[in-house]
Amino acid sequence: MTIPCDIMVFGGTGDLALHKLLPALYHLYREARLHPEVRIVALARKNLPRSDYRLLAERRCRAQIARHDFDEEVWKRFSARLDYFPMDASQSADFGRLARFLGEPGGLTRIYYLATAPDLFVPIVSHMQIAGLADSDARIVLEKPIGHSLESATAINSAIGAVLEESQVFRIDHYLGKETVQNLMALRFANALLEPVWRSNQIDHVQISVCETLGVENRGAYYDRAGATRDMLQNHLLQLLCLVAMEPPAQFDAEAVRDEKVKILRALKPITGQDVQDRTVRGQYSAGKIGGQEVPAYYFEKDVDNDSDTETFVAVEAYINNWRWAGVPFYLRTGKRMAKKSSQIVIQFKPVPHQLFEGAQTNKLLIQLQPDERISLQMMTKSPGKGMRLEPVELNLNLAQVFGQTRRWDAYERLLLDILEGDSTLFMRRDEVEAAWAWIDPILNGWQEYFQAPRPYHAGTNGPDQAQSLLAHQGREWHG
Repeated sequence: MTIPCDIMVFGGTGDLALHKLLPALYHLYREARLHPEVRIVALARKNLPRSDYRLLAERRCRAQIARHDFDEEVWKRFSARLDYFPMDASQSADFGRLARFLGEPGGLTRIYYLATAPDLFVPIVSHMQIAGLADSDARIVLEKPIGHSLESATAINSAIGAVLEESQVFRIDHYLGKETVQNLMALRFANALLEPVWRSNQIDHVQISVCETLGVENRGAYYDRAGATRDMLQNHLLQLLCLVAMEPPAQFDAEAVRDEKVKILRALKPITGQDVQDRTVRGQYSAGKIGGQEVPAYYFEKDVDNDSDTETFVAVEAYINNWRWAGVPFYLRTGKRMAKKSSQIVIQFKPVPHQLFEGAQTNKLLIQLQPDERISLQMMTKSPGKGMRLEPVELNLNLAQVFGQTRRWDAYERLLLDILEGDSTLFMRRDEVEAAWAWIDPILNGWQEYFQAPRPYHAGTNGPDQAQSLLAHQGREWHG
């Protein structure tokens, strides 16, 4: 059980709060991970009475929480800890009202979760400081993206850093809370079998893919300004790359782990000039079918400019300039309205030095993040019968089966608990965010410089043809 605390959620009527944060807090409360006297305050502009907000929260949480996990008695106690405070986060005066509503902290830890647009991050923290809410017991949680460029990210970090210590700032990337992502560190650093081959002389290439069948849904206004590169590549995919490529930290603590991740980001070979055209592909989905249903083109989505050139797909061929990974390509790919929903990391090993048998394929390690969580190693074995006919067989670790009696934690549950405990290991440090933007900015600038418009691809396919060519010219292909 954690210490008593207040949890304030800005954007309390939004999808993130209602679909992810409140269900995660309910589960933590149900499992006695939250203090019985915790106070959860949703903050938003809508003028709702507390009773109406609780009804809204219950309706949305019931839709997200498995029926066998929703306990009526627990919800009654949990909702009693749930409050609502109407305010405009852009107005300084409203923070004075909030301070009076919350009362004196008396050493109580207060967590402010900014589930808002990034352009509100600095005003909120500034208003908190004026109202006396940004004291040493405050913790701020920032959702991605942090800015839209290196310059804007640096400005946000500097403004927040002028008010709060770095240890009080939690920049969240929910991918880092996924069990399989954390298992990647266990796989690498707790198994002597893999360490000797986890390097360039044994690995041919690495693929990291995050593919979605969904479109932009209700996020058109935000997404049309961000695009796949800012929304996914700059954070989720680069974080996964760091965990695959980082050196073993001296110890498993926040600073040691994040030190190694920053080294990888700084070692990424810049993609500039002609390389932007040769090593990147951007695309935008046109009309097509998903699950047999017709879906519109991106530029006909709600709140999207009809002349938009925003990319909904991006693929990149990246290289890391260090001893372990010299010459090994890392292929990063993410897109919306793809053929299937899948997030995975593929480690493709090099072939054996001398091929004795026809049809032998190279070994492949697959780390599946979603829809199911599993780790499998593809090995070549002899098919029963006469002769040496080889077939690939998977050594499969299905985490849902192995831990079938244990409820799978949602990523936000794990990360919220870490925030309550003050553990920053799975959160991005300031220099980490800025190093990622320093690598992304030249790609974005190169697309503008060379007028590289998004390549069209039909919804329900695997992205533009050029994405296949990114690998095919070296005799490789995307997995799945």
